Amino acid sequence: MKPPGIRKGDLIGVISPAGAVDEADLREGLRVLETSGFRVMPGPHVLDRHGYLAGRDEDRLNDLHAMFESPDIRAVLCARGGYGTQRLLERIDYDLVRRNPKVFVGYSDITALLTAIHERTGLITFHGPMVRDLGSSQGVNLEGLIKAVTYPGQTVLSAEEATVLIPGRAAGPLMGGNLSIICHLLGTPFFPSLEGRILVVEDRGEPLYRIDRMLTHLRLSGRLDGLAGMIAGEFVECGDISAIHVLLREMLLDLEIPVVAGFPVGHGANNLTLPMGLRAELDADSMRLTFVEGALR
Repeated sequence: MKPPGIRKGDLIGVISPAGAVDEADLREGLRVLETSGFRVMPGPHVLDRHGYLAGRDEDRLNDLHAMFESPDIRAVLCARGGYGTQRLLERIDYDLVRRNPKVFVGYSDITALLTAIHERTGLITFHGPMVRDLGSSQGVNLEGLIKAVTYPGQTVLSAEEATVLIPGRAAGPLMGGNLSIICHLLGTPFFPSLEGRILVVEDRGEPLYRIDRMLTHLRLSGRLDGLAGMIAGEFVECGDISAIHVLLREMLLDLEIPVVAGFPVGHGANNLTLPMGLRAELDADSMRLTFVEGALR
């Protein structure tokens, strides 16, 4: 299920379904969206704080539901990640989301929402920059975000700076995001089938042995069997990146699937917007990711 695209002048709702966001960071990101031609409406609880969360579960959930329910809101962007979205998954009204499909964007901890919403409704969701990021990291990130949620046609993304770990080509719907969150969804009803899909993984602040443990967990679960390909994004503050590349290659070589690393997605300076659930073609040799159809209706 594809969401309607948005246009300049449309109203974008902003929520904090995970960790608390600083008002100054949020204000700057909102300004960037407004300068780009959109109107913005922060949720009532977007600046709430409740320990390490952006307010109580009930309030964060209500903001999410209100944004999908409102006919005036054309897209929903998350203020920041952190932690907290998994606490909402079993209480989300997925029928409400299905009746009101909208562009929904986030990454990091928001991976849980991107995955659960797509799994329960079929809605294409968008792994991309959060509002807080837009104040300090514009350029290609902002341009990519706006194009992804406004342009209905075929899209080709190139990543010349990426590294081929296992050559080849693959086709299938994209799925994934933050590796830690993906692993913590395993065993829940919100974990998707990965068969025939291209899995995207990225993370921040995880040492090599933890990345090894998470990848091993996915392998032992059998969820990597039938995987079409893998795109490894940025692994920021995770130690020696070459060691991570060696680990990825060793872990996936026998699956005989194409694997690329260093794709500009995740917690790094460049975070391209990817439509999750949309069919794509990965050419590891030319470092091109082609979406064979538009993500918007």
